[in-house]
Amino acid sequence: MKQNIYDDPTFFAGYSTLRKTQSGLNEVLEQPAINSLLPNISGGSALDLGCGAGGQCARLLELGAYSVAGVDISRNMIEVAREKLKGCNGINLHCMAIEDFTAPENSFDLVVSSLAFHYVKDIESLFRNIHAWLKDSGLLVFSVEHPMATCTQGILPGWQRNENNEKIHWQVDCYADEGIRKSRWFVDGVIKYHRTVSTIVNTLIDNGFCIRRMLEPHASEDAEKVRTDLLDERRRPPFLFVKAQKAVQV
Repeated sequence: MKQNIYDDPTFFAGYSTLRKTQSGLNEVLEQPAINSLLPNISGGSALDLGCGAGGQCARLLELGAYSVAGVDISRNMIEVAREKLKGCNGINLHCMAIEDFTAPENSFDLVVSSLAFHYVKDIESLFRNIHAWLKDSGLLVFSVEHPMATCTQGILPGWQRNENNEKIHWQVDCYADEGIRKSRWFVDGVIKYHRTVSTIVNTLIDNGFCIRRMLEPHASEDAEKVRTDLLDERRRPPFLFVKAQKAVQV
């Protein structure tokens, strides 16, 4: 059974507060980075896997997509997205696990996913499906929690602190031991899957993708001046971003 943590009332309340107050990393780091990798897709079709509240779906319309499919397992998030996207023509939302979504071959010019793939157990099957759904030379752009962050989740606390509760360094351990990680984020037992960077990249290559760009960004200097806590994100990468292209068969 696939995890649907965003429909847990306690989790959803905490996550909603995080997004409303913009106290997390989404607005100041993750979204600017993933948007920098998105192409102009004038007249194209796009798929957003793990669409959440629908912000990226609206962004894809702004980039010229004539149709956008959004997929998310959470009924809570889909309801928020439907309310937010009222009046936006060309967006179709599907409430289901992204592993269960199906589409005809050669359906999309672009597939996007923001911080969702680390919840997927079988990433190879997902990449294989995405490759089939993309048109020739179509693009996949996604972000995941960085493997340096996921490797110790549920095993060690991320930051090692001194007696004054000051951050000394980020702890990295069990990096090569891939698989399930259970940690606390608003509630106990949040399940993510740790993979090394090489596994992510090689699985893409093995399933017919060419890597076009990778990012391990930190927040902008302007954002860091407003929120000095963001300087810690220079000390270890919180997210990994990949832009991959469906290789054309010759």
